[in-house]
Amino acid sequence: MTEERVQRRLAAILAIDVVGYSRLMEKDEAGTLARLKAYRENLIEPEIAAHQGRIVKLMGDGILVEFASVVDAVACAVAVQRCMVQQNEGEPDDRSIAIRIGINLGDVIIDGDDIYGNGINVAARLETLAEPGGICISGRVLEQVEKNVDVGFAFLGPQTVKNIEKPVNAYRVLLNPEDARKLVGAPADTLGTKSLSRQWLVAAVVVLLVALGSAGMWYYQSRPDFLPAATAEMAYPLPEKPSIAVLPFENFSGEGQDDFITRGFTEDVITALSKLPQLFVISRTSSFAFKDKAIMATEIAEELGVRYILEGSIQRSGDTLRISAQLIDAVKGHHLWADNFDGDAKGLFALQDDIVRRILIELQVKLTAGDHTRVASRGTTNLDAWLLREQAMAELYKFTRESTVRTRELLQQAHETDPSWARPLAGLAFTYWYEARRGWTDDREGWIRKGIELAEKAIEIDPQEPLGYMQLGNLHQLMGDHERAIELREKAVQIAPNDFQANWGLGSVLYRAGQVERAVEVLKHAERVSPRHPVSFTWTLSFAQLFAGHYEDTIETASRARTRAPDRDLPRIQLAAAYSALGRVEEAKSEAKELLRIDPKFTVSGWTRRLIDFKDRAILDKVASLLVQVGLPE
Repeated sequence: MTEERVQRRLAAILAIDVVGYSRLMEKDEAGTLARLKAYRENLIEPEIAAHQGRIVKLMGDGILVEFASVVDAVACAVAVQRCMVQQNEGEPDDRSIAIRIGINLGDVIIDGDDIYGNGINVAARLETLAEPGGICISGRVLEQVEKNVDVGFAFLGPQTVKNIEKPVNAYRVLLNPEDARKLVGAPADTLGTKSLSRQWLVAAVVVLLVALGSAGMWYYQSRPDFLPAATAEMAYPLPEKPSIAVLPFENFSGEGQDDFITRGFTEDVITALSKLPQLFVISRTSSFAFKDKAIMATEIAEELGVRYILEGSIQRSGDTLRISAQLIDAVKGHHLWADNFDGDAKGLFALQDDIVRRILIELQVKLTAGDHTRVASRGTTNLDAWLLREQAMAELYKFTRESTVRTRELLQQAHETDPSWARPLAGLAFTYWYEARRGWTDDREGWIRKGIELAEKAIEIDPQEPLGYMQLGNLHQLMGDHERAIELREKAVQIAPNDFQANWGLGSVLYRAGQVERAVEVLKHAERVSPRHPVSFTWTLSFAQLFAGHYEDTIETASRARTRAPDRDLPRIQLAAAYSALGRVEEAKSEAKELLRIDPKFTVSGWTRRLIDFKDRAILDKVASLLVQVGLPE
């Protein structure tokens, strides 16, 4: 029996992408989509058809096109960009749509109507190098079209492309023939099709390299692969230690059930890195906010205030896995490495550890023996148990009564599949705590006892797993044992200093225990490791600031919460109290009025009674008096 032969062909690949797509969508989603559709249907697609191109796939704001002729591919790109210039004339900047185009000539693998291969990777990489409204091509394309199109070319130097061993020579297309003629007397890295011979270019480059020697090589090795992130424009100052965000790995398998694998894989990588105090790691909450969003790594780095970005994909075929990962230095504009990690499904955890090890080597993190143990520990080698827990987490994040019951069922199955794994037990403890806290059980005390039993067992099984300490701390807090709750929560942060949930939980128990200043400090750190946090965290921070007497900060934080959740009562309570404390009576009364609109039955005493686990009643009484002063019913 012979192995099926892989079908290949040589093709010109054209990759198109919209510049600043996320920014345009944020400003005017409906209008942007309408304009993009009009451009594609009335301009781009007719030009592709006129030049005998075939659209392989549409990808949100991107298009991948195959041409049999590389001359047709470049001519099509030039026609599209020149038409785009005309279309954008007179448009305001916030409505103007610009595209980038990359073109490569390479070998592709045929799979039905789809194509794969490094030729496509290079085209996509060249597209990111193009300027807005510009075209970037490879040296192989230049060789075919140099004298067949009325444009010029500027040499951009060798570019490193993931999965390609040798750098690819890249060229910028000069759309205006006048620009090409003007550049005749320019340095030898600029090329006009009608005026400067290829022989002179090669000779000039050779002379240049001989003259500059190693300095010239350093220049090409150090030049950016893409436009670097602007540190001055970052939302947060860069931490002194290496900082990284791990983006959700993409599911390339085409099977919905494999979403559990990609999500769990990403979470485990983040968890492993979060345990190291030598690193600053963005939390899962913020990283997963970018799932399925076409945003450049540099934009993500600027929003989160980090230097490094890890992105990748997982493709499963039967029992075989291929994990692709790429580490990016957004500040320097470099792809540090990109690699494929292949193995069978049972070897998923080993592949995961390989990627973490590569990250730590690249970031020059030196591990002690204890660090090695902590990072490598996930507590199970049982893939079935691991998948059951991932399904449970998907249910848990719905935070409904029904989903909590389903979560407990799945976690119980995970525990039975691997009784020696601590995480399912800690998760079970959470479900009992959550139901007791929400009043979803008639046996509150029994639920708390059951949760404590499970959490203590999780800690006994794995003392280096932070989840057991986190859940046991929750349960002691619910019982009013503040000191023990703080002790347990501090232990969780000690084990995983970058864990958002661990820091959030510690801050929560601190402010309820009356340690309000320290609570603010811990919660601000939690906010930094998760800039895209849930709104519920925002009002946790706002309460800590309010109880600490940081009224201006309370107003800033609570205002953000009010914007995100305009019909929730908590931000209105916080704003009314803070405005009252600062003597801004009219603003306080306005918030009080909105609070009563949202909850007509609201009373100050009823609200304070709900805070049964708040230790320092004097602080609570002070806030209560501020609310009564602006007319809220006692």
